[in-house]
Amino acid sequence: MKRRNYSPRTSEAYLVWVEKFIRFNGRRHPVTMGEAEVRAFLTYLAAQMGVAPSTQNQALCALLFLYRVVLNMQLPWMEGFVRARQQKRLPVVLSREEVRLILRHLNGTHWLLGSLLYGTGMRLMEGMRLRVKDVDFALNEIRVRNGKGGKDRRVPLPQILIPHLKSQIECVRLLHSKDCASGYGGVHLPYALARKYPNASREFAWQFIFCADRLATDVETGEVRRHHLHESSMQRAFKQAVRQAKIDKPASCHSMRHAFATHLLEAGQDIRTVQELLGHKDLATTQIYTHVLGRGALAVRSPLDA
Repeated sequence: MKRRNYSPRTSEAYLVWVEKFIRFNGRRHPVTMGEAEVRAFLTYLAAQMGVAPSTQNQALCALLFLYRVVLNMQLPWMEGFVRARQQKRLPVVLSREEVRLILRHLNGTHWLLGSLLYGTGMRLMEGMRLRVKDVDFALNEIRVRNGKGGKDRRVPLPQILIPHLKSQIECVRLLHSKDCASGYGGVHLPYALARKYPNASREFAWQFIFCADRLATDVETGEVRRHHLHESSMQRAFKQAVRQAKIDKPASCHSMRHAFATHLLEAGQDIRTVQELLGHKDLATTQIYTHVLGRGALAVRSPLDA
């Protein structure tokens, strides 16, 4: 999976499903199993475990990878599986007032990150992995590197956050100087950049803006360095802010991205521009926000209001 540039999260999910498949079938080796075992496992997930169609499809993709790529087995019966039909769901969108209330209950780094998610439309991990070099104050933009699908894109830099971002970067600069003085100061670099540029990992431009409070040991290289904040920290703070704001919606950090798109469309922004800012490959993905523009279902006025 690493050789094929699969993301760490995808690799981790596939390994989990392969292990569950083997355990479900009494720890038998996958070579000794076939269509009956795979079909029984997928049926078990849907009928007894009640997983969502997308979850069942993920399990099927993991087993397809196992048999086709890892075991190099040509199994015509694997082509005959009908994938579960994924149901269309409307996104949870927050109003401007709800966004304001949530941000009011966030503090410090969590407030800055939450404001960035709403002000730029970035995903949570895109904000977490933001590096110093990715913020361009001269051009008033942020460059999102290696987003979903391995794509880069540019998003606007909210003017109101410029002084707060500069202050955060200065805090990172002081922390980085302290780490370098202690013999550390390195940071994880994508792909083979660490070999191509041996000193780049200690350069300030590559440091994470939202860096962790403590140093950590890389499980692959054994190197001690400072990583970015864990996403669970922001997720917990956001959930608490939603409760404190007394908002009765299943809102998450990703709801800020939904609010970004919806509020831009409400303000009259072109949908193709919103598509570019969100990094959507298909315009149909962006069009879902036209159904939640705060004008009621399909922008229809209820006859009761007359």
